Amino acid sequence: MEPTRVRLTIPDTVDPTALMGPADSHLRRIEGAFDEAMVVVRGNQILIVGPAEQVEQVSSVFSQLIKVIEGGEIPTSDEVDILLGQVTHGVRRNRGDAGNVILSHHGRPVRPKTAGQRRYVEAIRSNSITFGVGPAGTGKTYLAMAMAVAALKRHEVSRIVLTRPVVEAGESLGFLPGTLEEKLDPYVRPLYDALLDMADAEKVAAYMEQGTIEIAPLAFMRGRTFSDAFVILDEAQNTTPQQMKMFLTRMGFSSKFVVTGDATQRDLVGPGGLDQAREVLAGIEGIEFVDLGRNDIVRSALAARIVDAYDRAAEHGAKAPGKGSGHGKRV
Repeated sequence: MEPTRVRLTIPDTVDPTALMGPADSHLRRIEGAFDEAMVVVRGNQILIVGPAEQVEQVSSVFSQLIKVIEGGEIPTSDEVDILLGQVTHGVRRNRGDAGNVILSHHGRPVRPKTAGQRRYVEAIRSNSITFGVGPAGTGKTYLAMAMAVAALKRHEVSRIVLTRPVVEAGESLGFLPGTLEEKLDPYVRPLYDALLDMADAEKVAAYMEQGTIEIAPLAFMRGRTFSDAFVILDEAQNTTPQQMKMFLTRMGFSSKFVVTGDATQRDLVGPGGLDQAREVLAGIEGIEFVDLGRNDIVRSALAARIVDAYDRAAEHGAKAPGKGSGHGKRV
């Protein structure tokens, strides 16, 4: 059977160096992912030769990278790996939606990068309460934070409230040194770091001093009502059913709640608030659950492989690291 041949033209608006990567690193990554497809680049022409399926996949990766660059971004090696993983797993990434920028900070756009992330962002836009559930690296908290900051900048809400449960690992907060704020800082630091990636540090500090942005443990939410606010509950897998009910019933008028969690990283024993909420709230109008998975991981290709490894271990009933015999690679 004759090999399939596809020729792509690099637009004049696209820098070939950005497309191929530093020292052609992106090109080598793409070639290495397909054992039977050959890629030849001459000037602004890309010739792809090989089996039809692989040629189509390689062509899809290059076409999507071109759209990324035309959208004002410089693709990283991790993004190339993400695209390769998506096309080889049969998940097509429609960059036609990529122009839907949630937020731009210092010229860097924040936008959903996978089909699951687009569903998640659309759910947040369309519902009063959205649950984003999935493994680490799927952008649950990051995208919710971007939506919150964008809503604040557009004056759709008057404040942002960020919260997460305090789960102590063998030590009581009361016995830790420092003021209450210093004791709580490690628990809310991830939210603060994500926030600083969305807005200038000085502006964030001013917003926090004015109360426009508040970061606090979940226990501090009891008895309050949040109106005209964008509220994010992070690490919700570590809530009890009582805490989840308490949080959700804080909703006032003109507010939006986003709840994020990863059921595989639960630190509490007993019934979980996130699991119960899915059962109790299923089918209620204005509430949507979005499940993100392996194909939505954008942190790095290695993070996706780690998730796969733990999933396989769970399927085979393997012991988690640290609880087994201690055998492993010696370094």
